[in-house]
Amino acid sequence: MRVVFMGTPEFAVPSLRALASSGVELVAVYTQPDRPAGRGRRLAPSPVKTAALELGVPVFQPATLRPPEEVDRLAALQPDVIVVAAFGQILRPNVISIPPHGILNVHASLLPRWRGAAPIPAAILAGDTETGVTIMLIDPGLDTGPMLAKAAIPITEDDTTGTLTEKLAVLGADLLIRVLPEWVAGRIIPEPQDDALATVAPRIQPADAIIDWRQPSLQIARQVRAYQPWPGARSWLHGKQLTILAATPVGGEAEPPGAIVLEGRSGLAVATGEGLLRLHRVQLEGGKPLDAASFRAGHRDLAGAVLQSSAKPDEKSNTPD
Repeated sequence: MRVVFMGTPEFAVPSLRALASSGVELVAVYTQPDRPAGRGRRLAPSPVKTAALELGVPVFQPATLRPPEEVDRLAALQPDVIVVAAFGQILRPNVISIPPHGILNVHASLLPRWRGAAPIPAAILAGDTETGVTIMLIDPGLDTGPMLAKAAIPITEDDTTGTLTEKLAVLGADLLIRVLPEWVAGRIIPEPQDDALATVAPRIQPADAIIDWRQPSLQIARQVRAYQPWPGARSWLHGKQLTILAATPVGGEAEPPGAIVLEGRSGLAVATGEGLLRLHRVQLEGGKPLDAASFRAGHRDLAGAVLQSSAKPDEKSNTPD
């Protein structure tokens, strides 16, 4: 079986490695072009490119697969099937039609729930108790193709997008390796998605992670988990950005939303529209991550402070811009 793999982030690496060790003929890997990264903004390869080079598989990095010459180059590889996992490009019909067994996508949700670019944070934000992976056939729509198999796992109360991504990456790779030979052998009947049950998870923007302290503490805690490790749920303290790395919702007496509440000798919380958000780990702009006790010990100006949604000193609202 000649397989072309398309993927970019760390989520896709377990699927790539599973394919490489499964006995298929992995003829090429497609991934996004190298991007600037780090303080020096030097070009860095994607995790999939790094893994592919370690495996000795040819790597292609077109900015887009739209040019006819790119479509021709892909077709010349004569793949029996293409496998996609978080590639980062929408594939057009002239690409979808190339492999005789279609294009299989490892999608990080239980479709049709959470179609789109950011299904994992969307599931956490919504308070879903479980999520999973779906192996589906790609069609011209946005994650609308028929499904070949699903596998579910619970979402724990301390799961972040980072931890859940790691779990789903492994789950997806395992499911892919079981499904692929069965699909090619004709032993799986695709199941159409029920569009009436579909929800969409749009791409995350940095502004989405600005905390509105008028929300209930439960929802803000979900926001903290959903936007960890990126872009980080954040607010501003005395004009400096404060990123909340870990927190839990608790009950508490009413205070103005955003007001810092000192708990005991070392505890730290923030008033919300409903209850308190107890802070466990934070990072102030220009500093390193600290637990609440260490942060409180190093900042004697917290009493009476109110976290804001902007760095502007005259900003009075706790509403994101």
